[in-house]
Amino acid sequence: MKNSLYLTCIFALIIFSSCKKDYIETTPAPPPPIVVPPVAPPTEATDSTLLMGNPSSATDNQADFGNYLMKEGYYSVSYNRDRGIANWVSWHVVYSDFGSFARQNDFRANQAVPDGWYKVESFSYSASGFDRGHICPSSDRTSSLEANSATFLMTNIIPQAPKNNQGPWAALETYCRNLVQGGNELYIISGAYGEGGTGDNGAATTIDNGKVTVPANLWKVIVVLTDGGDDLKRVKNNTRVISVIMPNVNPVNPTNPEWRSFRTSVDDIESQTGYDILSKVTKSVQDVIEAKVDNL
Repeated sequence: MKNSLYLTCIFALIIFSSCKKDYIETTPAPPPPIVVPPVAPPTEATDSTLLMGNPSSATDNQADFGNYLMKEGYYSVSYNRDRGIANWVSWHVVYSDFGSFARQNDFRANQAVPDGWYKVESFSYSASGFDRGHICPSSDRTSSLEANSATFLMTNIIPQAPKNNQGPWAALETYCRNLVQGGNELYIISGAYGEGGTGDNGAATTIDNGKVTVPANLWKVIVVLTDGGDDLKRVKNNTRVISVIMPNVNPVNPTNPEWRSFRTSVDDIESQTGYDILSKVTKSVQDVIEAKVDNL
C-alpha cells in the first residue's frame, strides 16, 4: 500500500511537470509598420497652374536656360539660370488649398534644377539685407505638409526688400486669401524684372557672390473668378483683374504704402517684361481686361 501510494504520487508529479513544461506563454507579434507613400503634388488638373497661359513660352529644354519651365505641381515656374531667380511663377488658389498645416520654413535648394547649374541654397541670402521672399506664398498652400513645403524651394524665392515683403506685398497676399474665403478662386501670375534693389544693408544688384540677381521691381496679376468650373471660358470683359508693380526698395512708398497705390494694368506689366501674361484668354477679352486698372 505504501509503495502504491508512492508510485501514484510520482506519476502525478510527472504529469504535472510535463504539462507545465509544454505550456509556452507567447505574446502576439507586433503588426508590420504602416508605410505611407509620399503624397505627390498634382501635375494635371482641369484648372491647372498654367490655365491662363505661359507668359514667356517657357520650355523644359535645358538649352532654354533663361526661361526654363519647372512644374512643381502646386505652382509652375519660369526659371532663369543666370539670374538665380524665377522670371515668374503661376498658381491657382481655391478654398481647399487652405488647411491647418503650419509654415514649414524648410528653405532649400531645388534638386530639380538641372545638373551643372548653380543651385541657390537657403543660406545664399544670409546677411544680404534682403528677405527670402516667396512668390507663391506659403499661406496659399496649407492643405498639406507637402504643399506648404513646396513653396520653400529656392526657385520660388527672390531677394525682396523687407519693407516690401512684410508691408504692401504681404497685405496684398492677405487680401487675395480673403477673396478666396469669400467665395472666389484666383489665378495668380507673379514675377520680378530689372536689376538692383534696396534692402536693410542698402542698394545691391546681386547677392551670393554675384550668383543671385536682386530684381528692381516685383509684379503680380490676379484674375478673380467666383467659384465654379470651366474657368477659362468664364473670363469675360467684366472679370476683375488686379495688377500691381512694386519697386523692390525700403521703404516702398513713404507717402502711401498701401498696396492699392501700386495698381497698374496688365498691359503696363507686359510692356515692362515683354510677356503675354493671359495668352490663353480670348483675344477680344484680353484687349479689354488687360487695359483696365482695378479700382475696387
